[in-house]
Amino acid sequence: MTAPFKTIIGRIPFRIFLPVVLTVMLFIMTIFLFILPMIEERLMEGKREVIRELVASAWSSLDGYARQARTGVMTREQAQALAIEHIRGLRYGQHFKDYFWLNDMQPRMIMHPYRPDLEGKDISNFTDPAGKRLFLSCVEIVRSNDAGYVDYQWQWMDDPGRIVPKISYVMGFDPWGWIIGTGIYVEDVHAQISAITRKTTLVCVWILLLIVVLSIHIVWHGMKVTREKKLAEEKTSLKQEQLFQAAKMVSLGTLVSGVAHEINNPITSVMLNAPNLTRMWEAVLPILDRHLAQHGDFPVGATVYSRVRDRVPQMLSGITDDARRVRDIVADLKDFARDNPSEMKDDVDLNQVVNKAIGLTANLIKKSTRHFTLTCHPALPTFPGNAQRIEQVAINLIVNACQALADLDRSVTVTTTFQSERQQIVLEVKDEGEGIDAAVQKRITDPFFTTKREHGGTGLGLAISDRIVKDHGGRMKFESTPGKGTTVQVTFPLSHGPRQREDRVS
Repeated sequence: MTAPFKTIIGRIPFRIFLPVVLTVMLFIMTIFLFILPMIEERLMEGKREVIRELVASAWSSLDGYARQARTGVMTREQAQALAIEHIRGLRYGQHFKDYFWLNDMQPRMIMHPYRPDLEGKDISNFTDPAGKRLFLSCVEIVRSNDAGYVDYQWQWMDDPGRIVPKISYVMGFDPWGWIIGTGIYVEDVHAQISAITRKTTLVCVWILLLIVVLSIHIVWHGMKVTREKKLAEEKTSLKQEQLFQAAKMVSLGTLVSGVAHEINNPITSVMLNAPNLTRMWEAVLPILDRHLAQHGDFPVGATVYSRVRDRVPQMLSGITDDARRVRDIVADLKDFARDNPSEMKDDVDLNQVVNKAIGLTANLIKKSTRHFTLTCHPALPTFPGNAQRIEQVAINLIVNACQALADLDRSVTVTTTFQSERQQIVLEVKDEGEGIDAAVQKRITDPFFTTKREHGGTGLGLAISDRIVKDHGGRMKFESTPGKGTTVQVTFPLSHGPRQREDRVS
């Protein structure tokens, strides 16, 4: 090693050169320990999918012959004979040596292109070199699942002297009690992976050499620039985050102050006057009842007293409840704007919360769909949180689902489940509405973003719901296909483990 080169190496800080070395090593490890195994898995899955579709196609051919037999075009025996010869002639693969076979449920071999010696024989005790009774396994899979995969060892195509691992897909054909199957050779996938590995290794060697040369050059000439650039990026990122947070808080603060000022005063008046009206109604009720008893029913507005007697208390109670909900929405806006989450002292039973939310939105649900389904987990654990705020999330999701429906024949499904392995509770709201395109999904929880502004939307419902879910340590996930519907999945973790309650609502 020459003196100038030693000087250059000595001047390169180890802490800067080390990431380059680690990056190269990580690149190589990622290729050989992650990407190549993943490619092999995908190749195997792809081939499994191919044979599944091939068997389904061959099964359709059998069904065509069976249909001709049922309609009297030919006898069942003629149809079966033609079907056997048709399947016997089917070939696919690179060398057109891959095939299909047929056996029945006894099992007895009906047709095998490369093992005609087995045709017509009982194969229930036929085993591969490992001792597996593969045809019995095929029968068991068909009896339990109608179709499925089975792995075993079998001869390589038409070469009986070469035994290799194989994976087959079998499907039952009920009209004739047959089983049709075909398979893939695992060695095919291994051969492809070996070829990919050799090419990848060669590419990696050249890439490694190029990276080493370029890294030494770049590190030597770019140490100072890198440090300055990193410092500038950190300062810029921090300022951008501060500006974003400040802008959001200013917007929300302005909105909240205006909403609180304009809404709280009339809502407070409503909440104060509604109980007074209730007491007044209770005071005059005996007088009106006596009048009814003495003089009979009498008109009240557009109806009669006997009809409104029991409805007035309900209407007054509804006024109080609705006013309280408006007040709570304003409080939720304030919660969204501040950094600290609300107090969470409740043992939240999601089933009870969802049932209450459905009760509050029952009228909208009835007007929106004829197909509403609620499925509650029968023994759902409770979790610490704020029941009222989670109820708001459930109401918002149900209302959005109803509003997305184009007609009454579209459905809305609400489900609660418990994922014990992840220790989390799940609320899922699914609709068959208009769906959401990918661009809108990315911004759907942004404050003030809405596609319904012309219909009065403010873009705060999902933003506040998302904040509430995050305050509970949860997560809101959207899956949607335009024209087919949307599924919203909300998960809440069990912070202190599951705590069962006896008074379940299901």
